Amino acid sequence: MDQSPPAHLHGAQNKPLSQAEIRTIIVGVLLAMFLAALDQTIIATALPTIGRELGDLEHLSWIVTVYLLTSTAVTPLYGKLSDSYGRRTIMLVGIVIFIIGSIACALAPSMFFLILARGVQGIGGGGLIAMGQTIIADIVSPRERGRYQAYFASVFMSSSLLGPVLGGFFAEKMHWSVIFWINLPLGFVAFLLAHRTLKKLPRHERPHRLDLLGAVLIVAATVVLLLALSWGGIRYPWGSLPILGLVAGSLVLWGLFALRMRLAPEPLIPSGVLHNPVVRMGVLAACFGMGTYIGLTIYLPVYFETVRGLSASLSGLALIPLMAGTVVGATLSGQTMARVKHYKRLPTAGLMVAIIAMGVLFLYGERLSITAIEVMLGIISIGLGTLLPVTMVTTQNAVAPHQMGTATGTANFFRSLGGAFIVAIFGAIVLSGSGITGAASFEAMGEAAAQSGVNLADVFSYVFLAAMVGFGLALAFLLALKELPLRGGAVKAAEASVAD
Repeated sequence: MDQSPPAHLHGAQNKPLSQAEIRTIIVGVLLAMFLAALDQTIIATALPTIGRELGDLEHLSWIVTVYLLTSTAVTPLYGKLSDSYGRRTIMLVGIVIFIIGSIACALAPSMFFLILARGVQGIGGGGLIAMGQTIIADIVSPRERGRYQAYFASVFMSSSLLGPVLGGFFAEKMHWSVIFWINLPLGFVAFLLAHRTLKKLPRHERPHRLDLLGAVLIVAATVVLLLALSWGGIRYPWGSLPILGLVAGSLVLWGLFALRMRLAPEPLIPSGVLHNPVVRMGVLAACFGMGTYIGLTIYLPVYFETVRGLSASLSGLALIPLMAGTVVGATLSGQTMARVKHYKRLPTAGLMVAIIAMGVLFLYGERLSITAIEVMLGIISIGLGTLLPVTMVTTQNAVAPHQMGTATGTANFFRSLGGAFIVAIFGAIVLSGSGITGAASFEAMGEAAAQSGVNLADVFSYVFLAAMVGFGLALAFLLALKELPLRGGAVKAAEASVAD
């Protein structure tokens, strides 16, 4: 296949963008990313109200689960499609699907329809974050790109802090459907900004054939695996036939996907992307680093409520150091990447410090005051934040521009899978250690532990130990990551990486 870009991609569209144009594009991209990130957090505090009004508490968790399933599964597809048809087109498609899903959610007359609508919403939202990161990579050189990773961290932090507050307020003071209606004006503004400003993007797409069979296999393998991880230890025991059957089915599907990658003329994820050692190490480092972070954000509120006796609202406030520190760490790391040659040194030190702070929680957590725990969480968060720009920028820097979307989508895909996997591990530790099996809820944890004589502080110490292992694996993969030079232009950096 001819690898030269089509003639219409040369010329005006590759004209350098002004700083004003870059800022406008970034605002539109961040708004689209905020839409997707907010919808993952705003729903949590509204769930009890939704369950009561729709008269279905049994299937309430599916409102969250189905969004996770669809948004994770379609991430690689968005990357591949954007490499074929352009970032602007695919970003606009994602925003439109997300808005349609939001309208369907707001109008849902029953739990069944709400779950289906959340699935549609996830299909749209799954591509917005990956597309945002890819678009930034298109307009900012690798050496300067790390500075913008702090904006991404700010999006996730603000959505994590605002989402639960807004969700609870809308559900209590107005109506739960407002949490979906609010996406319409935000989505409309994001669509207009994307429609106008993304016309100026440099274009690197090339004609590709979409591997439909590969797409079906990776989506099916992901959905089956996430079902096993989300149901295991909660709906069914880990050793039960349904969970073992799902795990076995997922392994078969992943095997078929690997076979398809070897045999397809143009696989969904090109072998050159996954076989690239820089991409592989960067993806694995982010997978374990961010996966462990996601697991902590899920289970630390449980720790604060069941072990420390904090209320639900106070446990949310206690998470602020863990959320805010990532922005600080990402900002420091991003600024450093633009100025130094050995950009791995700061995140290496940051992860080491995070591991030490995690060790303090493991060894002395029961004896530490809440203030001391908050300090440890802030240190952990800053240390982890230094990893985020390095893993994403080095991954993008190591591939050719026309594979940028695929590489970014793949990185986000495996990061989400890592989060689901580590959340499941943390859940297995907590549930088995507290004596709860089957479909029990976290609200029953304290009572069950008291009846069985289990000290929940000891149980959570093993969660902290598992987090240490997760950060340790992230550090190991980071150390194995080769430092390619971050050039002043994406094309030159990619050419250097390919030639290496």
